[in-house]
Amino acid sequence: MRRRYFSAVPPLLAVDGDSLAHRAFHALPSSIRGANDRQSNMLVGFANMLLSVWESEEPRTVFVGFDSIGEPTYRHELLPGYQGGRDFPPELTSQLDLLPEWVEAFGFPWAKRAGFEADDFVAAAVRMEEDAGGTVLVLTSDRDMFQLASPKTTILKPRRGVSDLERIGPDQVREIYGVDPEQVPEFVALRGDPSDKIPGARGIGPSRAAMILKEHETVDGAIEAGVFNEQAEDLRLYVRLTRLQYHAPVPELPDAQPNWSRAAELAQTWGLGNLAGRLEARS
Repeated sequence: MRRRYFSAVPPLLAVDGDSLAHRAFHALPSSIRGANDRQSNMLVGFANMLLSVWESEEPRTVFVGFDSIGEPTYRHELLPGYQGGRDFPPELTSQLDLLPEWVEAFGFPWAKRAGFEADDFVAAAVRMEEDAGGTVLVLTSDRDMFQLASPKTTILKPRRGVSDLERIGPDQVREIYGVDPEQVPEFVALRGDPSDKIPGARGIGPSRAAMILKEHETVDGAIEAGVFNEQAEDLRLYVRLTRLQYHAPVPELPDAQPNWSRAAELAQTWGLGNLAGRLEARS
């Protein structure tokens, strides 16, 4: 079913490109191959997800942010073990490298730059769109992005595939975490994030973290109240790591319709004939 919006201007769809790409890579079989027998499950899955959300949400355009894998960010400099232990196979990275070209073929803007992560670009696009009076849908599997939820921004979190999307607004963030969206970086700093190798506060789980923030509002507030005397500087550092960077450079985001024909041509070049046929049928 196509979603209708009360606003005269459809929302911007801001996509966490690496989150969507990893989901596609692990959701579809590695037996999907393109030209030169190249593994292409991520390319096909990414396109399928983009198509599905485009058709269901009818955004005014799509913007995709990407990580620069192998390029350190200020987060790695602040915490040398940040995101440590992640090892991506060449079958994954070779497809990741093609995704900006893929998005561009569809006619949509994207951003990728050393020093920033995909979610920083998405955060900057959200800020720009909200400041312009627009609304945003953020497509991601990353719960750290819940900090972007607002009356103008809704998180679309895939549950099964991408056709089943959980819609996360401020009320849902409060139900899930027990904190307001703007407190999510503080919450993650206290609770910790094993996937990013952020230790968190010793002995503090999700429930306790939410209680502390309900009482003190921020990590700084808790520190000033004497709650974390021994870990004060570490916890302030973790907040800096978990807070998104709204100053990341993003391009202009004019309204755009998908260029189905050009995407179909690129799919054909990559040896993805079935996908090319589906794309061409939409042009």
